[in-house]
Amino acid sequence: MDDTMAPKTRSQTPKISPFLEPGKTTQVESLAILQLSRDNLQPVYLKAPSGKHDGYAEGAVVNTRYGSFPHSTMIGVPWGSQIRASKVDTGSRGRNNKRKRNKSDDDGKEDSATVAEEKTEQESTPAEVNDDSAAVAKKIVADVSGFIHILPPTPEVWTSSLPHRTQVVYTPDYSYVLHRIRARPGSVLIEAGAGSGSFSHASVRAVYNGYPSEGERKGKVYSFEFHEQRFHKMNQELKEHNLNSLVHLTHRDVYNGGFLIDGKSPEAEAIFLDLPAPWEALHHLSRRNPKNPEDKEWVSPLNPKKSAHICTFSPCIEQVTKTVSAMRRLGWVDIDMVEIANRKYHTSRERVGLNLSMDRGVNNSARDVDEALSRLTEIEARFREHAARSKESDDEVDGDEDDGLIKRREKKEQKGGRKRGGEKKVKIDHKPDSPESFEALPSGVPMWMEGRLITRGEPEIKTHTSYLVFATLPIEWTEENEAAAAAARHPVIGEQKVIGLVDKAARKQERREQLQKATGNRKARRMERAAELAVTAEEEVGVVVP
Repeated sequence: MDDTMAPKTRSQTPKISPFLEPGKTTQVESLAILQLSRDNLQPVYLKAPSGKHDGYAEGAVVNTRYGSFPHSTMIGVPWGSQIRASKVDTGSRGRNNKRKRNKSDDDGKEDSATVAEEKTEQESTPAEVNDDSAAVAKKIVADVSGFIHILPPTPEVWTSSLPHRTQVVYTPDYSYVLHRIRARPGSVLIEAGAGSGSFSHASVRAVYNGYPSEGERKGKVYSFEFHEQRFHKMNQELKEHNLNSLVHLTHRDVYNGGFLIDGKSPEAEAIFLDLPAPWEALHHLSRRNPKNPEDKEWVSPLNPKKSAHICTFSPCIEQVTKTVSAMRRLGWVDIDMVEIANRKYHTSRERVGLNLSMDRGVNNSARDVDEALSRLTEIEARFREHAARSKESDDEVDGDEDDGLIKRREKKEQKGGRKRGGEKKVKIDHKPDSPESFEALPSGVPMWMEGRLITRGEPEIKTHTSYLVFATLPIEWTEENEAAAAAARHPVIGEQKVIGLVDKAARKQERREQLQKATGNRKARRMERAAELAVTAEEEVGVVVP
């Protein structure tokens, strides 16, 4: 089982993938990511407006909970633009579906009224075709509400929006992995377990340094997938994203088949294994045949001139134990394990005040002590007024219970209720944008700059348990390397001798000479000191000391 999808040789320069160079604006037949909300992303391939599509006179349309968005409104706009929802003709879409059902029921016989209606509809919405692309004549009308943002495709947003065929490697994991295995422009990387393609898109961006030509070595990713359906789906996505010449995808069981490409070595220096049993594939990633080191015909998939750096992705600690044991037997060094725990923080501004509306990001509590005391005073005044009014009403009822007084009391209460209602209405109608609400705020500060800056962490860490095992396989030290190192000598700057090339007797003699020189220097310093003391004494006493 070995099915390799090698890229075809192109005579002209291939089209650059939008994942590598998306350009400044959106293009037709290109991938775009629609951001419906903060964590809701949807990939879409933009189609040119070429008449009706699926019953829509506006062409291809994306329907979301925030409205309908024709593709024609998303083509030729800068990346990151806000796209307003549009009003689309959904009635014709329903009529077309009804016609199809009628045709199937009538065994091919068409109703004359239906045909006339269809002809009239086609004449009312003709299509205008130009040299570049076909454009519909129906004018796009913006809706009153609803919008989305259109983003360029990157490995980060693709990981959040791709269709999950397997458990994917998320951005915090693959960013750290690519750093540890030293994936850089021009590197050759081996990936086993392509899955949904999250790591493939991130790794090809890390090693990209141009599209390869015949006989030229460029950064490339050699990916292997065992599952046949996932292999074909992944290969289709690579072609749609114009990455098939940078990612060499192969359908193979790497446990038995290894990592060679048509019997030749990819000469990789970075490896990532996302396999259930990575220890069973490690014997293929060696400098020599582990079973027969003297086998000269055995081909290694590793670059013989550089050290190889590997990472294995395992969800269970038992897998880590077996992987580390196999690495030690095969000569891998610098083995360590890392667990990534990612947590997002949301930063926003919080406005505090009792007179503010119940908008998002508003804390309807007292801004300071003065505002709290003012509100308490107002509440107590209302309470005393209500108590006095209730007492006055009770006294009137106790003094005279005739019908006339009762009616007058009811009218008075109704009048007082309307007055109190009016007072409450004034308080409720107190808008936050009125001058009274901005008395304590700095003048000229925009609303989005008001309030204090706060940061909150997400309540739950949205990730999965995974253990990353890293290791390094040095280059094979040959006799040629030893001879080159011995010839170079590499002396330390300022030193005349090389450490380690002097025998024991010579080192003792050198040490003895250093001690004698130091002793002579001490005697000379003592004699100089004595002469200085004698001169000082002669100057003070005036007597020459013999």
